[in-house]
Amino acid sequence: MKIKSYAAMAPDEALKLYEYDAPALGADEVEVDVDYCGVCHSDLSMIANEWGISRYPLIAGHEVIGRVASLGEAAKNKGLKVGQKVGIGWTAKSCQHCDECINGRHVNCTRGSVPTILNKGGFAEKLRADWQWVIPLPDSLDAAVAGPLLCGGITVFKPLLMHNINAMSRVGVIGIGGLGHIAIKILKAMGADVTAFSSSAAKKASILEMGANHVVNSRDPAELKRLAGQFDLIINTVAVDLDWQPYFDALAPQGKFHTVGAVMKPFKVQAFSLIMGDRAVTGSSTGSPGQLRSLMTLASRANIAPQVEFFPMSKINDALDHVKAGKANYRVVLQADF
Repeated sequence: MKIKSYAAMAPDEALKLYEYDAPALGADEVEVDVDYCGVCHSDLSMIANEWGISRYPLIAGHEVIGRVASLGEAAKNKGLKVGQKVGIGWTAKSCQHCDECINGRHVNCTRGSVPTILNKGGFAEKLRADWQWVIPLPDSLDAAVAGPLLCGGITVFKPLLMHNINAMSRVGVIGIGGLGHIAIKILKAMGADVTAFSSSAAKKASILEMGANHVVNSRDPAELKRLAGQFDLIINTVAVDLDWQPYFDALAPQGKFHTVGAVMKPFKVQAFSLIMGDRAVTGSSTGSPGQLRSLMTLASRANIAPQVEFFPMSKINDALDHVKAGKANYRVVLQADF
């Protein structure tokens, strides 16, 4: 079978229409017809080989919404049906039998999970993943905007599960962009008290409309200082280096500073900021199939919808340039039009 896609043939080159021969469907695999695919900064990093793991031709795309087209023999009795609406996120395969997989932490598979992008991703008319990573979508979830939940959404949802966040929690979110705006929507649905840290005064009204209870100017040291000792959790979603000490000081006793933003410089933290009050610095990647299913259920029940802009997939290079330029409001979703 030949599959049409848009692929990077070398780092930082414009994507080209690329057709490849797909082998016979594996026993554990599910083939999905792509309807929508979100564009994530991780796609840009992989296309540019910023992390040194890319292989070319590279077909990026890992926030996929589509329909089950075919099921491998071992996937036929796992609750999935041809024609069913499903999603595929960052991970396409894991071993299913190491201790991490058995304990529900498949994303940390010790035998090596396979990212969707390295398994031929969603910038294509079809893609494949092992059945446990093909996530059923609730009927009431808007498929057109659900894609970013499968990467951006799960990335900010997982820390809330890790740190037992509930309606009594006070949570801060640093950076209200593609990740941060989804974090606010999820936290609002959970009933938490949410403070958004933003460097853009122009965003204040829209951030409050998303569900934040408070908006703080992250460039105002006096405002940050007034928040000392308040937060059960602060989630960092930005990838740039900041003066982190005011955020560590803003943690309540037992508070956690949790980063999902890939800051390339080491965090500088005074030891007594952690020792006094039993505070901690933590981090996480994406989530397990079970966590992804939970997020889809929550999004359906609470009407959590990422704010997106649409591009036809045939205009994929325009879409990538739009994201690179920081113009996305707040996520970009491609509509398959092969």
